Amino acid sequence: MHNPSVLPYIEIAGSPRERGRQHGEQAVDRIRQAADFYVGLVARRGIDDARLRDLTTAFLPAIDAFDTSYVDEMRGIAEGAGIPFEHVVAINARRELLMHARMQPDNLAPDGCTAAVVLPERSADGVLMHGQNWDWRVECADTCIVMKIRQEKGPDMLVFTEAGQLARSGFNAAGIAITGNNLESDRAAMRNGVPIPFIRRKALETPHYAHAIRAVYRSPKAVANNMMLSHRDGEALDIECAPDESFLLHPEDGLLVHANHWESQVALLKLRESLPSPDSVYRGRRVLRHLTQAGEKVGFEEFRQAFLDSFGYPYAVCRPPQASSSGDHLSATAATILMRPAEGIMEVAVLPAVRPVFQRFTLQI
Repeated sequence: MHNPSVLPYIEIAGSPRERGRQHGEQAVDRIRQAADFYVGLVARRGIDDARLRDLTTAFLPAIDAFDTSYVDEMRGIAEGAGIPFEHVVAINARRELLMHARMQPDNLAPDGCTAAVVLPERSADGVLMHGQNWDWRVECADTCIVMKIRQEKGPDMLVFTEAGQLARSGFNAAGIAITGNNLESDRAAMRNGVPIPFIRRKALETPHYAHAIRAVYRSPKAVANNMMLSHRDGEALDIECAPDESFLLHPEDGLLVHANHWESQVALLKLRESLPSPDSVYRGRRVLRHLTQAGEKVGFEEFRQAFLDSFGYPYAVCRPPQASSSGDHLSATAATILMRPAEGIMEVAVLPAVRPVFQRFTLQI
C-alpha cells in the first residue's frame, strides 16, 4: 500500500528567473521525479526526446504572448533543478502535451476533480470555504508541493501544485481562490492556446476579482477545462471552458459544486460532451447533498467530510488507489485541498482515501 508522504512547503520571491531558480533548488527531487514521470509517460507511447522538444517548443509562442515572465520562470526552474527546459514545459503543459500527442483518455487515468464553494451566508462562521479533490495518477501524489509565492508587484499567493508547475489550486492575499477540473468535448484542442497552469497563475496574480475572471474567461485554452473562482468577500463563479469559448455557472442558495461533466445548458446545446469519468454524474451531487444536509449553515468539518464521501467505492468522491481499465497504472484522489482565503488557511491531505490526515499551511493576510 502506498504511504502518503509529508507535503513539502517552499517559499519563492524575486524576479521571475529568481523565483524559478528558488523553486527548482528547493523542490529539486520532486521536480525531477515529475519530469521523469511525464517524459517517461510519453516516451512509452513513441515520443522521443526530439519529438518532445518539438511539442514543447510549439507551446512557447502562446505562453510568451500570454506572459513572457512565465517562460523566464520556467527557465529558472530548469536551472535550479538541473533538468532540460523542455522537461519543465512538459510538466506545466502535461495535459495539453498528452492531448496533442493523441493519447486517448481511455489509456490514461482521468484527470478528474470535484470542487465546491460555500459562500459566507451558508458558512457556520461566516467565512467562505473553497475546496476540491484532485483525481490523477498515484505517482503524482509524491510530486506535489505547497508553495508561497511573494510578488514584487501584486498580492502574495499560496498554491498547491505539482512540483515544477507555476500553479494549480490556491488563493492570494487579496482573497481570490481558484480550483480546476478536467472537461472534455468534441471541440478540437487549440494549437495556439495557453496551457491551463498559466491561466490559473494569472488569476492569482491580480488583486482584482474582475481581472481574475477575465484571465479565465477570455484566455484561449489549449484544451477544455473547468475553473472555479471565489472571493473571500462572498462571490463565486464557475467557468466551463471549451478551448475557444467559456460558459458561466453561478452559486445557488450559497453553494457551488462542479465535477467533470458539462452543466451549462448553453454549453450542452453547442458542443457534444465527452465523459471521461462516468462517476462524475454523481460525485458532484454527493458533495452537494452533504453540504445541503448540513442544514442552514455548513461547518468546516462538514465541508471536509463532503470531500471524503465514499459512495460508489472505489469510484467515489474520495477515490482509493485503483487499477485502470487497462491494468497498467493506478489512479486515485491524489489530494484534497481545503481553503479559507479570508483567514489565509489551506489544508491538504495527500491520498486522503488512504490516510485522511490534513496538513495546514498559512498565508499572512
